[in-house]
Amino acid sequence: MIIYPAIDIKEGRCVRLLQGRFEDETVFGSPVAMARKWIGMGAQWLHIVDLDGARCGVSKNRKTISEIALVSDIPIQVGGGIRTMDDIDVVLSSGVKRVILGTAAVNNPQLVSQALAKYPERIAVGIDAKDGKVAIEGWERLSDHTAIEFAKMMERLGCKVITYTAIATDGMLSGPNLKAMQEMIQAVGMEVIASGGVSSIQDLVALKEIGAAGAITGKAIYTSAIDLEQALQIIDRNQADQGL
Repeated sequence: MIIYPAIDIKEGRCVRLLQGRFEDETVFGSPVAMARKWIGMGAQWLHIVDLDGARCGVSKNRKTISEIALVSDIPIQVGGGIRTMDDIDVVLSSGVKRVILGTAAVNNPQLVSQALAKYPERIAVGIDAKDGKVAIEGWERLSDHTAIEFAKMMERLGCKVITYTAIATDGMLSGPNLKAMQEMIQAVGMEVIASGGVSSIQDLVALKEIGAAGAITGKAIYTSAIDLEQALQIIDRNQADQGL
């Protein structure tokens, strides 16, 4: 299982939101500085979210994301405000390894098919669940799709990786929704990267044990509830003990 440190960007700053509420933010300074910090602690991937892009559909943070890609010697995945093939082309050409389609995947499944045809290994779909439904537009609006129904639809299109967020637990440090995560993992054959509520190394181990391919961690590493270096070592050791 891969641990993905999250860097959420709003108006050029690295922030954490509580349950996705834009008015409830904590600022943690420079996104590039945070990227350097997590890379220095041994991160294997970075998870970048353009919050302004997710909310408005137009990215204001692409320059910052390009700077992170430039200083990063590890792969990064980026979501938020990527709504067209031109957006996908621009982001991937900046050094980003994988883009995550969220709102665009719900509103325009044909874009997912087109993107997968062009970049079969570099496209993921972000599924953010609230009250059982897929949330879009920076989590401010609910679609008509249930999370598992929508995941299966994306799998039929050829998607191989999803990020799955339980919005109710995001930023709460209350533990991930293991039941929901396990239901998703069992329902699809795709890699499922879990997000939301990770508060301890034990949470990371629990996600690995139910079959998550990855886990995104945000507030817990920013507040030192999780020591990233220690978490990486424990997950690596756990996987080695199991022969993975």
